[in-house]
Amino acid sequence: EVQLVDSGGDLVQPGGSLRLSCAASGFTFGSYDMSWVRQAPGKGPEWVSAINSGGGSTYYADSVKGRFTISRDNAKNTLYLQMNSLKPEDTAVYYCATGQAAKGSWGQGTQVTVSS
Repeated sequence: EVQLVDSGGDLVQPGGSLRLSCAASGFTFGSYDMSWVRQAPGKGPEWVSAINSGGGSTYYADSVKGRFTISRDNAKNTLYLQMNSLKPEDTAVYYCATGQAAKGSWGQGTQVTVSS
């Protein structure tokens, strides 16, 4: 059974940083492309970033390019999202997902709130 456990969300001030983690189990993590998706209050899901199975190719939404970095540790079955220069509009529940387009399994989500 695929299991994705998201963690690392918190309340942070504008300009701050957070690192989200996604612990994967129940499948061969290193064989899957992975992605992050977020959903802000009252809005639909927004694709944020993706990484290929080997970690050598990464992709970002224009809204986070230059501020967020996706990475993975296949030895630890863990996906990461380093978020810097956070803005209030980054406030959302963040989900990791299998597949570059997040069309597979999703984690339970972790809340990121950017506010002073």
